[in-house]
Amino acid sequence: MAKVFFDMVPKRSYNFCCCGGFLQSGYKDARLEYGRLKDMQIKATGADYCIAGCHNCHAQIHELSEHFGTNYGVGHLWTLICLSLGILGPNECTYLHDDLKDVNVFHPETALE
Repeated sequence: MAKVFFDMVPKRSYNFCCCGGFLQSGYKDARLEYGRLKDMQIKATGADYCIAGCHNCHAQIHELSEHFGTNYGVGHLWTLICLSLGILGPNECTYLHDDLKDVNVFHPETALE
């Protein structure tokens, strides 16, 4: 059976910050360089996706993945929850890789049309 959860090291209160709080700072190069540590931490897990709990973390981690070429997917926590429940809005598939983009789920918005 495939492993579905990979914990990062270090973990819990010793986990590294992604620096997503600096998205609006105007110092993009510094933000990406400080985020390099988080990108390496995520890459070391070998996971295909990283689940982010907040919008700033999601945006930063997604940009780190593209900037450093590590190319892991980044999903919102609610996207994971919606996938597990079988409900997902079409716009929520934006950040998913091809392996999950076409998962057959109920789209509440389109069902009302």
